[in-house]
Amino acid sequence: MKNFVEVGQELQAGMAKLGEEEPSAMQAFGALMGATVGTDGALSVKVKELIALAIAISVRCDGCIAHHVRAVIEAGATREELIEVIGVTQLMGGGPATVYGIEAMQAWDQFQNA
Repeated sequence: MKNFVEVGQELQAGMAKLGEEEPSAMQAFGALMGATVGTDGALSVKVKELIALAIAISVRCDGCIAHHVRAVIEAGATREELIEVIGVTQLMGGGPATVYGIEAMQAWDQFQNA
């Protein structure tokens, strides 16, 4: 089983290093993240992060799953909401989304217990 807490920590460290080496691109990426999911608008931050998590599951990105699972927890999402997001992702992504949906559940449990 993957340790998604460690995956998230490695992602943060890697993004910090990339930010040192390519600051303008990473600053722009950070600004984009803030503009899209950083504040409530017509959609709440929680809903936006749940959407981002569904996409992370669909594209099979471990670092993205770690980041967005942590973000949905911080935004106040419930495990029931996580499970529904996984279900929608399964509908759209089939077997691979099921596998990575299970990993998102494991990530949820790991972040909740960290």
